[in-house]
Amino acid sequence: MSSQHVSAPRRIPRHLAVIMDGNGRWAERRRRPRAIGHRAGARTVNLCIEFCLERGIEALTLFAFSSENWGRPEDEVGALMKLFMTALDREVDELDRRGVRVRFIGERERFGDVIRARMDEAERRTADNTQLQLTVAASYGGRWDIAQAARSLARDVAAGRLDPEDIDEALLGSRICLSELPPPDLFIRTGGDTRVSNFLLWQLAYTELWFTELLWPELDAVTLQRALDAYAMRERRFGLTGAQVAAQSDQNRE
Repeated sequence: MSSQHVSAPRRIPRHLAVIMDGNGRWAERRRRPRAIGHRAGARTVNLCIEFCLERGIEALTLFAFSSENWGRPEDEVGALMKLFMTALDREVDELDRRGVRVRFIGERERFGDVIRARMDEAERRTADNTQLQLTVAASYGGRWDIAQAARSLARDVAAGRLDPEDIDEALLGSRICLSELPPPDLFIRTGGDTRVSNFLLWQLAYTELWFTELLWPELDAVTLQRALDAYAMRERRFGLTGAQVAAQSDQNRE
């Protein structure tokens, strides 16, 4: 998280971050309850995980439920919590079998005790898996993430464990969620909106962004591959010039 190292472009992203947008609209277009759309979207989550495993992508971070989503209609939030619980009960065995490590980031204390216990159990059971690092952002916001990192540093300063002058980008980054993972290389958002919506604000600083009009339940492996193909064609400069990136690539090949 602390610094970016320019190297020869990797044609497959190490870390994929996704905003899964459009479940409700998918259901409404079919004159079905929005909860049906969320259930259809859960199937697409499985497809995305399978895609990452097949392509050798190391980390997948999914925006499942934002801090702002708590303000949605009570019946929709209730349906989402029920779906979340069902998915935790049903999917963890298979994810564990396939070597997927599951983790959650966000304000976990806003969930009920039962859901938090399921989240803890899923993390415990899959903690040693290495095929794919699956992070579910639930009750998460990018601004909250930066604020909680700042509070952590402030507590250390107040306790005399840290000099304020020692706080730099690297130290703050070490307290941000996902600091143990490489930053996302590629961000995908479905549903047609072209914004990041308070998702991984710190982590997305140099991430390549890719948007599609498809609603999340409509996403398929062909579209995901299109995103990877577009990513592979991009030159990632991290603030340098194209000539500098080319020179560093040549050095790495020597």
